[in-house]
Amino acid sequence: MSDQDHQVKLVPALARGVQILDVIGRHPSGMSAKDIADELGLAKSTIHGLCSTLVSLNLLVRRADQSYQMGPHVMRWANAFTARSDIASEFATIWDDGTDLPGATITLSVLENTDIIYIAARNSEATEGRFDFRSGMRLPASITATGKAMMSHMNEFDVRQLYANVADAESIDALIKQLQSDKACGYSFDNEDVSEGLVCYGAPVLDSKNKPIAGIAVSMLKEDATPEKGKQIVANLTDIAVKLSIRMGADV
Repeated sequence: MSDQDHQVKLVPALARGVQILDVIGRHPSGMSAKDIADELGLAKSTIHGLCSTLVSLNLLVRRADQSYQMGPHVMRWANAFTARSDIASEFATIWDDGTDLPGATITLSVLENTDIIYIAARNSEATEGRFDFRSGMRLPASITATGKAMMSHMNEFDVRQLYANVADAESIDALIKQLQSDKACGYSFDNEDVSEGLVCYGAPVLDSKNKPIAGIAVSMLKEDATPEKGKQIVANLTDIAVKLSIRMGADV
C-alpha cells in the first residue's frame, strides 16, 4: 500500500470550519464575513453558510454588527482538555499549599504554532484591572513567559520552522539565543511584553517523551517584583513544574 493510500482524506466543510475558528480565535474582537473570506481566500457566500452553521452549534456568536466571535461551546472543549490533564487544578493546589504566595495570578497554556492559548487562568486581586488572563485567550508565544518556556525545550530547527515565514532573521536569531538561555535557567521571563507594568515567570510541563505539553506561569505587578520575591517565585515555580512533569511521566 502506498503512502498516499495512508493519507487521511479531510472533509472539506469540516476543515474549513476549523480554519474559520482558528482565524477568529486570532481576532478576539471579532471579524466580519468579508474579513474571514479575504484571509482564507474563500467565497463570502461559503463563509456565510459555514458561519451560520457554527453559530447554530454555539461555536460562534453573531454580534449586532454582523461580525463573529468565538462561542461558548468552545469552552467545553477547553474545559475537557483541562480536566483530562488535570494540570491546572494540580498547579493551583500545589502553589497555594506549598508556597508563601497563595492566591497569586497563575495561568496554564498550550502551544499552537507560534501562539499560546490559555486553557486555565486565575487572576489575583493584585493584578486585577491591569491585565486579566482568561481561558481561550491567544497571544504570540515569543512575548509570553509560558510560550518561551515551552519553545526552550524545542530544538533550533523546529523553532526556525515555526517562524519560517518571518522575514526578520535577526529577530529569530535573538529569540533562539533567548530560548537557549531560558532552558539553561529552567524558566522564562516576560518583562512587560504582554502588558505594561506586569511581569510573568514561566516554566514548561513535560510529558513522558520529555516534550513540552503545557506552560505554567505566575504573574505579578512589576512594582512588587523585588529580586528576593522573584527568586522565591522562580524556585517555587520550577519545583512545581518538575513535580507536574514527573506526574505526566517525564524523566526529569
